[in-house]
Amino acid sequence: MLKEGVRAFWGAVISFFVVPAAFGQTENPFRVEIDLGQQTAYLIRGRHIVMQSPISSGRYGHLTETGSFKVIEKEPNHYSSIYGKIVDGNGRTVIADADVDMKVPSGCKFVPAPMPWFMRFHGADGMHAGYLPGYPASHGCVRMPDQRAIAFYNAVEIGTPVTVFGRTPRTNQYYRYGGQSSQRPPPWPWFNRPIGPQYQPQPRVYDSRPVYP
Repeated sequence: MLKEGVRAFWGAVISFFVVPAAFGQTENPFRVEIDLGQQTAYLIRGRHIVMQSPISSGRYGHLTETGSFKVIEKEPNHYSSIYGKIVDGNGRTVIADADVDMKVPSGCKFVPAPMPWFMRFHGADGMHAGYLPGYPASHGCVRMPDQRAIAFYNAVEIGTPVTVFGRTPRTNQYYRYGGQSSQRPPPWPWFNRPIGPQYQPQPRVYDSRPVYP
């Protein structure tokens, strides 16, 4: 943001603008912390938690990596280039957890997984709206409920710090090896749901929300 100043010079009043060092860039006050152990993501401003969200992070075999990162990409209508599902000619799901290297049966097709409100922070991993079964179930991404993902998306910018810490819990939903769910995961409800006006970014309202010490 340009800041206007006024200075007197030889009896005349001259207006001028102070240009930030990185023109067009303003410092983003937010940061994100992701606690894998608690399966919770926090949007933080200063020393206050502005918002928190339940998450579903990477399952065993596809764990979300811990460390200090930054948001490196934002895309509201992102699709996975690796994972998705295989459907038949009528659109019925044949394989719910598929990847691009999997053989597709005759008459079927591979449908990439939608990852709306995608915020990439490390490699292929990012935060996005998605299905939360109540335990870590993703291929490394951090899934959030729709409205929470939208709120985080509105708040962060390219370069916003993201810290991932904690140990992914192992629950009775996992096999001994590989970490797959012991039951077939339910279909992702957002696969066939269009991204309509109700999911468009909303004005920031964080300053009016209660904060937590």
